[in-house]
Amino acid sequence: MRVTAVTCVKNEGPFLLEWIAFNRLIGVTDFLFYSNDCSDGTDRLLDALAARGGLVHLPNPAEGRNYQMEALKHSAHQPVVQQADWVWVADVDEFLNIHVGDHTIPALIAACGDPHAISVSFQFFANGGVLEFADRPVIEQFTRSHNPDLWTHELAIEVKSLVRRDFPLQYYGAHRPFFRKNLPDGKRPSWTDGSGRPVQHKFLIAENSRRVRKFPARGARDYATLNHYALRSLDSYLVKNDRGDVNREHRAFDDSYWRERNDPAWEDRSIQRYLPSLAQALNELKSDPEIKALHDDCVRLHRAKRDELMAQDSYRAMYEQLKAAPVVPPSELDLIHHLGGRV
Repeated sequence: MRVTAVTCVKNEGPFLLEWIAFNRLIGVTDFLFYSNDCSDGTDRLLDALAARGGLVHLPNPAEGRNYQMEALKHSAHQPVVQQADWVWVADVDEFLNIHVGDHTIPALIAACGDPHAISVSFQFFANGGVLEFADRPVIEQFTRSHNPDLWTHELAIEVKSLVRRDFPLQYYGAHRPFFRKNLPDGKRPSWTDGSGRPVQHKFLIAENSRRVRKFPARGARDYATLNHYALRSLDSYLVKNDRGDVNREHRAFDDSYWRERNDPAWEDRSIQRYLPSLAQALNELKSDPEIKALHDDCVRLHRAKRDELMAQDSYRAMYEQLKAAPVVPPSELDLIHHLGGRV
């Protein structure tokens, strides 16, 4: 089975090897990376990995602001995508945590009954008080999240999707594929959540903006969860904030983004089942002297950017503000306030 992962990156160099090694463990065979405006060695590391096979690295084709969407439209015409049995669209801070069988994508597909698409619900992992960037696996460092069925005040949580080759595709979206609006009912794809249940009709047909990329998460994670490490360490979050957003050229991640995702109410270490194999896979990648040197340079430049930002008054203030921010999500604080402070 050929599974191609498609992703867009900018200044993600220190995290590339872990993400690639992890995805290979779960059954990804090929990668298509789009990069733009990298200053931390991401592009150089990807070029070196591409030269060794199994990975394609292209400049992001976007001419406007929507880097990810324009890249995804471009990806549909690339041989590494067209020749895949399944396509997995995800970001480098997202890890597909498979709970069934041998914990691989083929096992997930079999458990779900081999549908045309599988949409897996996010679980946002908190910073957990980790201040300093460490060159260690992200899945090892961050273990706390919101209640998986409830994020802030939302029962519906966003998803990312695996897409089978014969899906009646109009275009790939960042969270789910889309099929033609006029597709007859009998031609619509079979589509499940992470428990193998048919997705809700409103999500299937993208009926409205609330159901384009999310549906209720309760009961949707029996076979797989999408661990989203959107914050990582506070050091790395500052660098992420400086980098901007993959979909908009100069959008900053503000205080609310951090606070909504920094909910440590739940502990979940299930993804650490992969750690022994991941450690071995990382050692194998770094046994190549050039790959190790390029990775180490990405780490050095990541720390240098952190130091550069911390020399600025605005970023020092942001650091202290986020460090001191309450870990109760804003919506819960609003509810507590509404109840007169009673908990």
